[in-house]
Amino acid sequence: MSLTVSQVARLAGVSVRTLHHYDEIGLLRPSGRSEAGYRLYAQSDLQRLQQVLFFKELGFALEEIIRIVGDPAFDLRAALLMQRQLLTERATRVHALLKSVDAALESLEKGTVMTKEEMFEVFGDFDPSKYEDEARERWGNTEAYKESARRAARYTKKDWEKIKAEGEELTRELAAQLEAGRAPTEPGVMELAERHRGYISRWFYPCSHEMHRGLGELYVNDPRFTANIDRVRPGLAEYTRDAFRANAERASRS
Repeated sequence: MSLTVSQVARLAGVSVRTLHHYDEIGLLRPSGRSEAGYRLYAQSDLQRLQQVLFFKELGFALEEIIRIVGDPAFDLRAALLMQRQLLTERATRVHALLKSVDAALESLEKGTVMTKEEMFEVFGDFDPSKYEDEARERWGNTEAYKESARRAARYTKKDWEKIKAEGEELTRELAAQLEAGRAPTEPGVMELAERHRGYISRWFYPCSHEMHRGLGELYVNDPRFTANIDRVRPGLAEYTRDAFRANAERASRS
């Protein structure tokens, strides 16, 4: 039994305009038309729409989704298994972030401040305090360093746990893009780079696109940063640098 565009819109929780757009760009073309020329959707169309919505929820750009679901080798079962894994990982990250938010609220009420030992506990093998003297020597006279130091002095252990969780989530998402073979210049990857720039600005210091580009260069030029990032996936430091660079170039053209 075929469904009209309005019936599919209600069923899937999307607008009729969205379905029209998907048809126009070749993402989801209905299998049939009524005698009056109205769109009619078959069961196979609904399965494809489900895939589109799953990938969209996972942060894929429409151009990427068109390429994935339009591939003759597309395997529905394999796609569902991959989506389940990604959603499970996201649920785990969201749960961790919720715990961090609850802990941050508790620490805010208590007014506790993070000690050096607690910072090491949060960051595990990668201890930011190891680079404190070097950072002060290299950038101590810059406004960015001074602002970062002012903010860091106020952060509690729970704040640092939240910072770590958010940073790790961004790193994992970039690693997933690299694993999927997406170029650093693709819109979805550059959006991740822009989110990372916002993360730096929100937690540490106002980070311009040029400063963010420089941070990416540091990830590659400093072996300590490279080793720490590449532990997630080999080549990730260079990929991240290229994504930051592409995002900065995109911003300069706008």
